[in-house]
Amino acid sequence: MPLDVDSASVAGVWWRHIPGGGEVHYRAPHPADGRWQRGAVVEALYFADSPETAWAEWYRFLAEFALRPTEQMPRDLWRWRVTLPRVADLRGFRRLQRVGLQVPPPGRAGWGPFQQVGEALHREGWPALIAPSAARPDVGRILCVLRTTRIVAGVRPVPPPRRLRKPPAPPTGMRT
Repeated sequence: MPLDVDSASVAGVWWRHIPGGGEVHYRAPHPADGRWQRGAVVEALYFADSPETAWAEWYRFLAEFALRPTEQMPRDLWRWRVTLPRVADLRGFRRLQRVGLQVPPPGRAGWGPFQQVGEALHREGWPALIAPSAARPDVGRILCVLRTTRIVAGVRPVPPPRRLRKPPAPPTGMRT
């Protein structure tokens, strides 16, 4: 039985950071797991609705692994133009509840149910999903684009990136 999700279209600028000088379309030989998918099942590109949400998610990740921000620099902040006419809309508590989820908590420990939903959406043919940010659930949104190819239609970087040599200030309203 298909998941009970609404469809939304996404058009606009989204944000993603990568190691300084990194390949913007890089595909790891062993794709990483994320909140909404396991790399062995499907790869994903994760985007944030604002630079603040992108950095909040980064600081959340660093805190979980006790990594120093200064040791992860420089970083390139990329703007991406996204035009996807049909994504699974999981914004908001009621929409998450319909697929058996709560607001995403920080940390990897609770990823299992989110990965199950993301992978089910992939099997159902959804190319992406939009959901609350675990690091800024009240104000931030993430876009998880499920990918099977290096370059994804409807998703393109807008050069040049902004190179940051020092960590940005931690955003307000952040949960780690």
